[in-house]
Amino acid sequence: MPQTSLKTLTFVVPAFNMSAYLERCVSSLTAIDDNDDIEVLIVDDGSSDGTPELADRLAAAKPGIVHVIHQKNKGHGGAVNTGIANAEGMYLKVVDADDWVGAASLKQLMNVMRRQHNASEPIDMFVTDYVYDKVGKRRKHVVKFDSVMAADKRLVWDDLKHFGIAQYMIMHALIFRSDVLRQAQTQLPEHTFYVDFIYAYQPFPWVRTLMYVSTPFYHYFIGRDGQSVQTDVMIRRVDQLVRVNRAMVAATPERKNVPDGLYRYMIHFLSIESVVASVFLILSRQPANYQIKRELWDNQRAVSPQIARDVRRQLPSRAINLPGSLGRWIIRMGYRISEHIIGFN
Repeated sequence: MPQTSLKTLTFVVPAFNMSAYLERCVSSLTAIDDNDDIEVLIVDDGSSDGTPELADRLAAAKPGIVHVIHQKNKGHGGAVNTGIANAEGMYLKVVDADDWVGAASLKQLMNVMRRQHNASEPIDMFVTDYVYDKVGKRRKHVVKFDSVMAADKRLVWDDLKHFGIAQYMIMHALIFRSDVLRQAQTQLPEHTFYVDFIYAYQPFPWVRTLMYVSTPFYHYFIGRDGQSVQTDVMIRRVDQLVRVNRAMVAATPERKNVPDGLYRYMIHFLSIESVVASVFLILSRQPANYQIKRELWDNQRAVSPQIARDVRRQLPSRAINLPGSLGRWIIRMGYRISEHIIGFN
């Protein structure tokens, strides 16, 4: 049945000590003139800087559009959970408080999503391009999906082509229909980093239809000090990547239960996250973490031999499991080369 919400899109903005960036973010989410059917839901996650007061001022300046929920600190996942539970929009998009969206892309997307109000079977998920806006880098890298899916068409999972080795849909690329997230009972772990992997994975079996809108919508601000994707930070928090991997394995459906295109993509993405976790376990140079890496792959076999075999067959999975100290040396060298060439971290 069609959704009856008057709001077309809710932006959920998790904000913890983001007073330096929050206004830029919120301003971008309300930048178009016809924004009455947009909801911006700022979730102040127990901030100790000026974020709570700033959020209240932004809400007062945009009554009926910007709302604030103040809560005790629950981490990024806990803030997203609060946003899902309170969103009024037909669609939901998570935008981190230090990121922003492009005005032209927002207008384009709203025009497409508004048509779903009267659809008998509205699109379950929209996919857009996103931009790596790295500090100090003039040329911005845009991640596109035009090689994988046709734009502006109603698609099902089997319509998607094969994704490249390093090509996948992260949280920044996705807009879910709110009811899909609720039907999937999407609930992210609290006080855990990198839960965006789970958010961009667990709801997929409930997504029947999707549409790709080819526009550089989301601007992912990367390179600021202390950011969770910096190499040294990820090494320190590698246990969080392992925890996320276990949640993703538990959320992976058996092949016979979902469309082939969906299963193929989920195995692809699970392989990528498994490799990411394994890389940082290796980069830590701690023998105890080498054992944790073995346990990570053993856990997949314990949960589902079929899923484990299919993940292992992926080229990145085979590369990351090169044996012994020589294998670990090759992984470290490969990471340094890729970091230098790509320059995202």
